[in-house]
Amino acid sequence: MYRKDLVKPDGRHLLLYSQKPISEGIVPTNPPHEPITGRSHLRWHPLRGEWVAYASHRQNRTFLPPKEYSPLMVTKTPEFPTELPTGDYQMAVFENLFPSLSMNASETPAPMLTVPTEPAMGVCEVVVFSQDPDTSLANMTLDEVTLVLEVIADRTKEIGARPEIKYVLPFENRGVEVGVTLHHPHGQIYAYPFVPSQPAKMVENQAAYFVKNGRGLLQDMLANEEKDSRRMIASGEHTAAFVPVCARYPYETWVMPRRPVRYLYELKKEELRDLAITLKTLLMKQDALWSKPFPYLLALFQAPTDGGKHEGVHAHFQTFPPLRTSDKLKFLAGTELAAGMFVNDSQPEEKAAELRAVKIDEGWKS
Repeated sequence: MYRKDLVKPDGRHLLLYSQKPISEGIVPTNPPHEPITGRSHLRWHPLRGEWVAYASHRQNRTFLPPKEYSPLMVTKTPEFPTELPTGDYQMAVFENLFPSLSMNASETPAPMLTVPTEPAMGVCEVVVFSQDPDTSLANMTLDEVTLVLEVIADRTKEIGARPEIKYVLPFENRGVEVGVTLHHPHGQIYAYPFVPSQPAKMVENQAAYFVKNGRGLLQDMLANEEKDSRRMIASGEHTAAFVPVCARYPYETWVMPRRPVRYLYELKKEELRDLAITLKTLLMKQDALWSKPFPYLLALFQAPTDGGKHEGVHAHFQTFPPLRTSDKLKFLAGTELAAGMFVNDSQPEEKAAELRAVKIDEGWKS
């Protein structure tokens, strides 16, 4: 993997990635914009015991422009600069123009509120998967999907090394059904000055299981899923994908390496490539089953980056559709939103069988 570090005209960092050397002379660009004057901050939620971010300046961010006016398109003319410069590279990563969290955060609201507040310290990056606006992770080549994983691993390692950052969360929202505001294939990376409540609970439960059993919780879950086999979707030499027995959403699927690593960057080259095969296989099946682009949230859960050992934490992807677009998908209602207890209107075994039965052309694996 090759990487080139640049600085945009407005001062934001731009990283270019490719599987071959990146040419010299690439001139960074950014869309013309007014100075972002809004300041994010955090407020403590005493009943839930967690931080909430407030970023009102995000109301002005670009919303579903026509493809030819997308800020994620490659710059075609100097008169219409975008976030991506012209040049021979495959992927780009840059600081979000409308970040919820920022390493420059320094202000808290005044006057003082009735709950604790903090500057919204952190990182928000945009990860553009391809220069092609019409592709997707499911349609990209195996080499390209592997590069996406390598880039995510690289960003996790670099961002997580900052002493202020305690957790790095790479994710992709796909489809307007899950709130996408730009159609161009891209993901995001959020990095927090604390471990958010949901990953914190996952880490806590995995740590407790490891202390009690001397093995990882997800190690044993994967072994049990393969023994049962009804919920398995795809298996490789180093990785596997399955609908978990405890799935909260229809078509919720977990994709993980067999070897329990805490971070994606700890995987060996052959393991990372096998993970790309399994992930692409799943996404292709979802699209084929849906007969159109499948809306999903794809998130990578890893160990915190706070310097702890975090034994038992097993890095893995979770993918699920969080909104209903038909009777097949889930809509969050009273018990989910108010109580936090999910009701799944389908059986994990049924949805796994649907995905497993989907035939896809596997010629891309060679």
